Amino acid sequence: MAWHIAHAPTHRHTSPWLVAVTALIAAAALAIAALVGTGALYAGSVATTFDSHVTRIQHAFPPATTRPAPAPTSAENILLLGSDSRGAPTKVGQTGVTNQRSDTMMLVHIDADRKNVYVISIMRDLWVPIPGNGTAKINAALAWGGTPLTIQTVEQLLGVRIDHVAIIDFGGLKEITDALGGVDVDSPVAFTTVKSPHYTFVKGMNHLDGDQALAYSRERYAFPTADYQRVADQQALLRGFATTLMSRSVLANPAALISFASTAGSYVSVDQQFDLPTMLALAASMRLSGSSSIHSFTLPTDGTGTSSDGQSIVNLDPAATAAVGAALANDTVGQLPYAQSGG
Repeated sequence: MAWHIAHAPTHRHTSPWLVAVTALIAAAALAIAALVGTGALYAGSVATTFDSHVTRIQHAFPPATTRPAPAPTSAENILLLGSDSRGAPTKVGQTGVTNQRSDTMMLVHIDADRKNVYVISIMRDLWVPIPGNGTAKINAALAWGGTPLTIQTVEQLLGVRIDHVAIIDFGGLKEITDALGGVDVDSPVAFTTVKSPHYTFVKGMNHLDGDQALAYSRERYAFPTADYQRVADQQALLRGFATTLMSRSVLANPAALISFASTAGSYVSVDQQFDLPTMLALAASMRLSGSSSIHSFTLPTDGTGTSSDGQSIVNLDPAATAAVGAALANDTVGQLPYAQSGG
């Protein structure tokens, strides 16, 4: 969640983008905005608006004694959670039973030279060890122990430290999309949502309003591959937000961008350490060269199966998971075969 504000003059010819990692966190937590041709004052104003509306998560991280050592590089890892609202309302992020599950989980890795961002989707039904709770679906960690247990679970799964965490209330995705005037999404497949109202999306470009974007991001019953396709669609939605936010029609409209920042902030919670100075410092260090610098893939798995207690699960691929963890720790994610495309 950071705004890539003005570059030093020596970088402008290679990277004229003002990147908003804040927007990425806000939109499916999922979007990346580029404030093309704008100045630091404008970008800072948008970031300040977002920061003034965002909720801070108290005690977001697990005890220090349970955590991996910080990475030897200056790469950053940000855990993005999209929460659903099943069950009684709770304060998401508190320690203890929250009665909420992370409907979407993505790890954003910003490499040390700040030239690439990797968005790694983690299947919500991935069957993993959850500290103190045995083995279960990874999305249960948020329900059982809030963000501390979720972070501890991901850190122990991948062997790397999470620097920041952000949660979006999926109920806000509609408002966030509408604040932008809709979003253009290049859908990898055509489908019609199973539940009413039945929205139909074509393979290729679709312009989605808020209701459609929420339905698009949630659908899984329409696909033979269920959640696997759902995750791919969420990645397409992320890229759609990036493209929409990069468009000059949005960037040339300060009122629309400020409205987006305030709306997004109203549905996003971040750890207390992810304050405005931290966001802006990270933003100022970014050197992305456009949407081709944003890469997305899904943590490899070993297919689906059934747990001993009869749950439908996604099986862990230990070797592939270890390889991703090592790449994160060594800041070599771009060398993984499934991270080569620009997303």
